[in-house]
Amino acid sequence: MSSTAKTKLEKSLCEWNGTIQKKGSPNNSRILRFKEGFRWSSVKTEKYKEGDRESWSSVVRMVLIGNRGESTKFSLRYFEISPKGYSSLERHRHEHVIVCIRGKGQIVINKRKFRIGYLDTVYISPDTIHQLVNPYDEPFGFFCIVDSKRDRPVVLS
Repeated sequence: MSSTAKTKLEKSLCEWNGTIQKKGSPNNSRILRFKEGFRWSSVKTEKYKEGDRESWSSVVRMVLIGNRGESTKFSLRYFEISPKGYSSLERHRHEHVIVCIRGKGQIVINKRKFRIGYLDTVYISPDTIHQLVNPYDEPFGFFCIVDSKRDRPVVLS
């Protein structure tokens, strides 16, 4: 293969922006392109939670994997907490993993508070009281990996 043909092939592979269609299946392979401002192509920014706004402040959520017909047993979500914001203090039976990818923040686990920063990873076991907080002056963003089928959180005061 000539170097020109190889370069064209590499560029076409890197620039692919669609889905790989499986005939008759909603479970299609795809690439979600990372965009400026910690957003991804074709991913909507959603409210953190519906309803009770007194238990949380300044949080948005983006579901990257887990709500488009995938057959995975997990969901991958990105959450971002604005400066001085916080998630609800809660517990639930399902476990999950947090990976910090933007800024820094704090996590409350039971009654202890820990600072987390870039690529720090936290495993939260079932029935553990937890809350994510951003006391800093920059956004705090993290991936959250959770079971696709899970119980609803119990919000604590």
